Amino acid sequence: MVIATVREWRDEEGWGVLDSVETPGGCWGHYSDIQMPGFRTLSPGQTVSLRWEEPGFMQDGYRFRALSIVPRSA
Repeated sequence: MVIATVREWRDEEGWGVLDSVETPGGCWGHYSDIQMPGFRTLSPGQTVSLRWEEPGFMQDGYRFRALSIVPRSA
């Protein structure tokens, strides 16, 4: 897993973009990949641990896709 920062998050659509050195241009993430109980959401600027893949196709314009997103405590 790598450390990433939430660039943007769209609760109404259930997805957002995460930035890390390992995922240049951003990594697409879906709420179902957030590892937490209850309502799963993220906030811009929040730090997370990220496991990602490069599936070989563009996901909503992003080359990388999250497999697991773990919010980090402050």
